[in-house]
Amino acid sequence: MSMFKSLPFAGGIYVRLLQTLFCLPTSHRCISRKGASPYTSVDSERYSSLVKSVLASKVSSQTPATIQAEDEHIFGPVVKVQTPSRPELRLPKAMHPFLLGKFTPETEEVESELPVRFGLNRDRDSSMSSVTRILQATLSPEQLFYLERWRRRMTAELGEEGFKQYTKNLFRQGQLFHSSLEKVLMSDTPRQDKPHAPDVQGYMESICSILEDIRAVRAIESSVQHDVLNYLGIVDCVARYRGVLCVIEWKTSEKPKPFLSNTYDNPIQVAAYAGALNSDGRYKFQVENGLIVVAYKDGSPAHAHQLNCELMSEFWEKWLIRLEEFKEQRSFDIILSSNKVI
Repeated sequence: MSMFKSLPFAGGIYVRLLQTLFCLPTSHRCISRKGASPYTSVDSERYSSLVKSVLASKVSSQTPATIQAEDEHIFGPVVKVQTPSRPELRLPKAMHPFLLGKFTPETEEVESELPVRFGLNRDRDSSMSSVTRILQATLSPEQLFYLERWRRRMTAELGEEGFKQYTKNLFRQGQLFHSSLEKVLMSDTPRQDKPHAPDVQGYMESICSILEDIRAVRAIESSVQHDVLNYLGIVDCVARYRGVLCVIEWKTSEKPKPFLSNTYDNPIQVAAYAGALNSDGRYKFQVENGLIVVAYKDGSPAHAHQLNCELMSEFWEKWLIRLEEFKEQRSFDIILSSNKVI
């Protein structure tokens, strides 16, 4: 008994430990017989060495430094991983204006004029690369990975020939869709009364509500080119959407794309077309807004993604970076070709 009376009460730790070891009672209800000592059945000799060890280690001799040294001896030194820093925002090496000062963007609807359509001059434009080619040549490794995974999955489902036929059908449907759109936008008759080919009927139903907000068409399927940056493209449409003049890109999809991020490089494509149009002397107006319309084959309502002037400026800078990457690739390819000839 004298041994237990000498125990220190350091926060009750030793008391709780001994209660656990010896099943000491915590209240009078634990005493089975009045007046009986709860320690009569305890083997004191058996636990004496343990109690002495507990009493002798009231203050640990180890410190954080010794514990770390012991861990390093057993497990090796701790390797501290640095928090990865965010990649620096890349900017174009040379900034080119998105808008030209000689024209101001239209803020009021122009009286009805026939939409312009400038064709490509293959001989004159042979040295220029298209927007589509440049974007395809500068896809990121992540984009290439997902594109290849999609191709493999579709090939596994359809086979090589089936996949080729599938891509041909997609291309043909896209052409029919744009052809039907052109007829609707160029016509003076009510747009909902136009019959359409069965292959594009769902797409046209999908964009029906969007077409109601399209007015003052300025260009359809017309070429644009940037002589300074040496690239060209064909813009789907330039018109007012809800009163705002936009470069409009019509897209088809089998999957919903409710967010702008779902459209991948399409915003960069629209900014590239708008920048080329703004620098092209054949056009007597400037455009600083964009619109991407995603139509669905099943006729479900299309998604319209508007790009205001701030977003267009942001994607214009991204286009300039992709254009620089493309030119660097071409320079590298020319060097490789010249080395092979030597």
